[in-house]
Amino acid sequence: MVQDEGTSSGGESKSERADRRWVELLQEVRVAQTGVQILLAFLLSVAFTPRFIELRSADRDIYVVTIVLGAAATAALIAPVPLHRAVTGQRMKPKAVTWSSRLTVTGLLLLLCTIVCAMLLILRFVLNDVLAAWIVLGVLAWFVACWVVLPAWIRRTG
Repeated sequence: MVQDEGTSSGGESKSERADRRWVELLQEVRVAQTGVQILLAFLLSVAFTPRFIELRSADRDIYVVTIVLGAAATAALIAPVPLHRAVTGQRMKPKAVTWSSRLTVTGLLLLLCTIVCAMLLILRFVLNDVLAAWIVLGVLAWFVACWVVLPAWIRRTG
């Protein structure tokens, strides 16, 4: 069967495919946005707690990196909304979906980095540095297994 230029292999037009992908992407982003916004709000409030002054210099550096990563993750995960607004009515939805998808993946990677840094900061505060590092590496491995390895395995095995 020969396809015309306006249809994809699933029998939907490029416009229909872009609409479907956009709705799916928004559902995914809603979950991540909520998590990153709550995490960033918590992190921002930490500097105003009485025990913040007890942080060592290295931990303050980790805190600053964590805040910057959290802000960057928030920006990337919210970016699909203003991007969509900017191109609405311009017949650019497929391109907007592609870029929004890239921003979402970037935001998720930044969120992962934020979580790892936040855990490192907190665990260094309550445990010794070596134990904190090992626990954080274990959690990082779990995230990689859930977010990268499992989806890759499912794709490969069909």
